[in-house]
Amino acid sequence: MSEFFLPADIKEITDTLGPEAQAFAGKTIMLTGGRGFLGRYFTEVFVCLNETVLDEPCKVVVLDNLITAGEEGTNMDERPNVTFLEHDVIKPLDWDEKVDFIVHAAGIASPFYYRKYPLQTLEVAITGTQNMLALAQKNGARFTFFSSSEIYGDPDAKHVPTPESYRGNVAAQGPRACYDESKRVGETLCYIFHENNGLATNTIRPFNVFGPGMQETDYRVMPNFANRIKGGMPLNVYGSGGQTRTFCYITDAMNGFLRVIAKGVPGEAYNIGNPKPEISMLDLVKAIEKAHGKKLDVNIIEYPDSYPADEPLRRCPDIKKARLQIGFEPKVGLEDGLKRFLSWSDKVYTGEA
Repeated sequence: MSEFFLPADIKEITDTLGPEAQAFAGKTIMLTGGRGFLGRYFTEVFVCLNETVLDEPCKVVVLDNLITAGEEGTNMDERPNVTFLEHDVIKPLDWDEKVDFIVHAAGIASPFYYRKYPLQTLEVAITGTQNMLALAQKNGARFTFFSSSEIYGDPDAKHVPTPESYRGNVAAQGPRACYDESKRVGETLCYIFHENNGLATNTIRPFNVFGPGMQETDYRVMPNFANRIKGGMPLNVYGSGGQTRTFCYITDAMNGFLRVIAKGVPGEAYNIGNPKPEISMLDLVKAIEKAHGKKLDVNIIEYPDSYPADEPLRRCPDIKKARLQIGFEPKVGLEDGLKRFLSWSDKVYTGEA
């Protein structure tokens, strides 16, 4: 097993999924973006389900072009019932075998990378989604699209926590538009294939998922902070530090994702995240200090040039729909999740950033 995750977390995911796991028994799951943070978790969970839970093993076909996979993503051990194809989903896939589930998790989600690769960000969420939807249509497969909480933009206060029905406050032109708007178009494609073609599609809108396996080169707040803690450096908080987020630990997020894939109501979009606590970046530092057991130095700095402007001031999900329709309920509190993540990152990160 790779060091990118905690084995107890994988077991927790499979145990919490319960009987819903049997939806995957004997099935073939095609996973795009399979060497990214979430993709690697999906692979490990399906391997574990095969070993411990499923009545008949599932097969997993992992696709990735490795453009943002990083060192961890490109180091892939052979696993039973797992096939890896280096493939860019913006190109049609020549695949003649049966597929039962397509999980389209390919995407350029890190602000650092979608600023660097804006056209590729658009293409994977639009052309790539259409290609994979066509393959799902050909096979009669259930299709799940990984969208983003970014499609809501910067919601006004009366729409926080934000329900799936909120239409968004998003700029079509700007440094984040390549990501936000392409995810919105991807969702529209899913809607069209469901409404016009009868394809069973679902959309997942993740809210700030974190946990072991986040690479330093993702340049997101959790790995950034953890890396600087290990290196004994002050934490850099961008802007005022008053912008708020909620954070969902990976075991809860994976449980929600798998429930959507297995039993989501066709045509529906689901927020998957933890609605509390909604916490500012400065208060996140305090929570990390508590979990880490040490006082930390903080620098409040301007946004670097590499970071896209127009960052949403608040992001917090309303998860009523996921609770009612698929039985999703986050269980890992922020302090517990931070302790797990920091204990892992302390062993893995270089502390050189």
